[in-house]
Amino acid sequence: MPINRPDRPARARGFTLVELMVVMVIIGITLGLVSLNAMPSPQQHLQNEAQRLALLLQLARDEAIVRNRLVAFEADGERYRFLVRNETRWDAVAGDDLLRERAFKNAPVSLLIDPPGAGAGNPLRITFGREPVDKPFLLTMASGDAHVAIRADGIGHFVVE
Repeated sequence: MPINRPDRPARARGFTLVELMVVMVIIGITLGLVSLNAMPSPQQHLQNEAQRLALLLQLARDEAIVRNRLVAFEADGERYRFLVRNETRWDAVAGDDLLRERAFKNAPVSLLIDPPGAGAGNPLRITFGREPVDKPFLLTMASGDAHVAIRADGIGHFVVE
């Protein structure tokens, strides 16, 4: 049977100051990480835009092969669109929600293609043929200090670098 000793004070219940400080530091770090991810940098915006564009370029290439008609990507610093070659002229792709005309999210965007002959002209134009093999190219997108590149290997792979 335990003996009650009146000379010993009852132990206080609750958290110590050190425990409260540790919790506050953990909360601070978590909020810091969340706020960094909630406000993406211009580089992240451009990277996301390049990922979207790489997928659309791959789709346009596949459409050219499936439709057995030339399909082109055309862009200036503000907008981009996809065109399909009819008998005598280029027409905008109609009725396709994915290949519709769009504005760049962080316009203006400067575009540079290498080799220069791959998409020469103003606006920049890249044409995809009916054959499964095209010329490889590197499309560099820049906005402010951020830049990102889309590398096409000519056989249907588009990689964002």
